[in-house]
Amino acid sequence: MSANTATQSSSSVENLVRSHLPLVGHLVREMLGRLPAHVSREDLVSAGMAALATAAKAYDPERGTPFGSFATARIRGALLDELRGLDWASRSVRSRARRIDTAAQELTATLGRTPTTAELAEALGVGVGEIQATDDDVQRAVVLSLHGFAAGTAEDMVPERDAGPEDLILHRERIGYLHHAIQALPERLRLVVQGYFFDERPMTEIAAELGVTESRVSQLRAEALVLLRDGLNANLDPDLVPDADRPGGCVARRREAYYSAIAARSDLRTRLEMTTQFGVPIAHTA
Repeated sequence: MSANTATQSSSSVENLVRSHLPLVGHLVREMLGRLPAHVSREDLVSAGMAALATAAKAYDPERGTPFGSFATARIRGALLDELRGLDWASRSVRSRARRIDTAAQELTATLGRTPTTAELAEALGVGVGEIQATDDDVQRAVVLSLHGFAAGTAEDMVPERDAGPEDLILHRERIGYLHHAIQALPERLRLVVQGYFFDERPMTEIAAELGVTESRVSQLRAEALVLLRDGLNANLDPDLVPDADRPGGCVARRREAYYSAIAARSDLRTRLEMTTQFGVPIAHTA
């Protein structure tokens, strides 16, 4: 891309977003008409606005696709992703997670450090097990909502949506990329993700197999989720990948190698093979 094209693209992003703001409202209204009353309009609008901004940054007019069609596919995909998150992480789970997060912030301010799980449980008047169980539910929701593993859920809530071909291809590609991102994880991280999220094995069992503590498995799980998120973004939305703390350092080089490994495993054909022509995930192992 030439300097002139880059400058032009940068200056046109805001105009694209401003002129297409009504599109977000239209798509949200269209979807809300077929959803349960408890679904938050504000959450959907927020997801749609973020997708519109991302679409404006990624849009290439030289490809000949009208921006309205391009943005519509991205926005609809983001709205469905938001609904999948609601499907997998129930309202009660989200409520408990918010309560724990608020208590953690208050304790951090009081103690001047991050509170332990035991301190957090005591402050909330619950057992340590409940704190850990809520964290497990939220973590599992992250992967399951990305994976779209079970047929139905969000799609069942919008049975009459008219997905265009580009919208469907983008949805199928996201699922394919996730499979390849899991396959490209370092072996220990891949075993934790496969065992915990897909085989639903208890942490104690995974810890015993790896010869580490449950706490270490929890750390590996968190590390894997961050790596998966950044690996997907590196291939789908590079602007969302955070800058490395030490560019050129060992950690940065390993992460770049991981991003490249995902790309090397993937082409459009293999990504689309993870789903049917209608976008329904096929039960592959990770």
